[in-house]
Amino acid sequence: MNSALIPNLDLRQEKVALPLRIDNPNTSAVPGRHTHSLVILDNRELDRQCLAQCMAAQKADLQILAFGSIEEWKQKRDEYPPLSAILLNVGGKKIDEPTVSEQIRKLSSEFASTPLIVLADSDDFGQIVRALEYGAKGFIPASVSVSVCMELIALSVAGGIFVPASALFAMRHLLDSSNSTARPLSGIFTDRQVEVVEALRRGKANKIIAYELNLRESTVKVHVRNIMKKVKATNRTEVVFKLNDLFLSGSSAASSLC
Repeated sequence: MNSALIPNLDLRQEKVALPLRIDNPNTSAVPGRHTHSLVILDNRELDRQCLAQCMAAQKADLQILAFGSIEEWKQKRDEYPPLSAILLNVGGKKIDEPTVSEQIRKLSSEFASTPLIVLADSDDFGQIVRALEYGAKGFIPASVSVSVCMELIALSVAGGIFVPASALFAMRHLLDSSNSTARPLSGIFTDRQVEVVEALRRGKANKIIAYELNLRESTVKVHVRNIMKKVKATNRTEVVFKLNDLFLSGSSAASSLC
């Protein structure tokens, strides 16, 4: 690490958390070679410094910055290249913890044109869905390697959305089990709504649903609104999440809505 980049302070006296700016140790210190920057947000100083150093060794054209909060980065933002992405490391915290969910919502709203990627110890399907619902553009489990993590960040920067394969397997399991669980849910949905529910869970757009079920698109929208009311959802993403919960838990979940 270039020692000139880190102030020579006695931390025993200052007792402050220093922002970490890491350059790739395998490249020469040529001013301005970084075209963009990646900000790692993690209030655990040791964790964010270790991660930043590992990432810096993987990406020569990306300046890796590590801060305890976005406010710390804002104070020095003019010193760094344009921001490409934000990596929020929540560690073992749950996505639906108020402090975490609020942070994701706030960052994704304030930096709408900059992808916010969540890094977490868990790859739980429900946690992934919630992170995306709150505005994250990707969810990376801590089980991946640093090189894979960097590739996934690049995917988000390019406009893609990454979720772990385990989430897709979980979704496949829910879809495969739909035939055996649809019957208990028939008590809250009409036969036609059950067909719309199946389509919603597969991520189909209203136009496609209308075509496949031989309905008008306006009729499909009415069915979707009624389904939202029945599962007490406020948006389409929440509908899918709650429907998957219903299909996973079967009749016990269905009876709780009646």
